[in-house]
Amino acid sequence: MIDLIKQRRSIRQYTNQPVTDEQVRLLLEAAMAAPSGSALDPWHFIVVRNAETRAKLAATHTFSDMCDRAPIVIVICGDEKISHHWIADSAAAMENLLLAASSLGLGAVWVGIYPRAEREAYVRLVLGVPDNVRILCLAPVGYPAEEKPPRTRYNPQRVHQEKF
Repeated sequence: MIDLIKQRRSIRQYTNQPVTDEQVRLLLEAAMAAPSGSALDPWHFIVVRNAETRAKLAATHTFSDMCDRAPIVIVICGDEKISHHWIADSAAAMENLLLAASSLGLGAVWVGIYPRAEREAYVRLVLGVPDNVRILCLAPVGYPAEEKPPRTRYNPQRVHQEKF
C-alpha cells in the first residue's frame, strides 16, 4: 500500500484508450469506501464521457484544460444538507478514487473547484447540479500518456513530537 501511495501522481496527459464501465464502477466503489462523518455519505459523483461537456469543463479555469484530453471526468460533489462534513468526506472519497485509478493503471488528477464560487457556479451550470449539492473537484481520468517516478514529499521538519 505504501508503494501504491508513492506511485500515485497527478497525471494530466492521457492516451485515447477508453476507460471501461467496469473501471468506472471500481473507481466509484473505492471512492464510496472512504470514511464519512457519522456515516452520512453526502457525496455524489457525475461521470462525464461526452466530449462536448468535457470541453466545457476544460474551460472552467486555467488549470482544468486536461478535462478535454481525458476520456472521462468524474465530478466529486457533496450535499451540504446531508452533512456539514461534506468537504472532508468528499475529499476522502476523491483520494480513494485517485489511489484506485493508480492501482488500475489509470492516471488522474485533482482539479480544484471549491472554494472558488465562480468555478462552482460555472460547473453547476454546465452539469445542472442542484444548489444544495456543492462541487468539490473534477477528476479527469484516463490511461497515462506520461510517466512520473514514484515519490513522497516527506519532510521531517513538518513532524512534531508531543507539542508543536
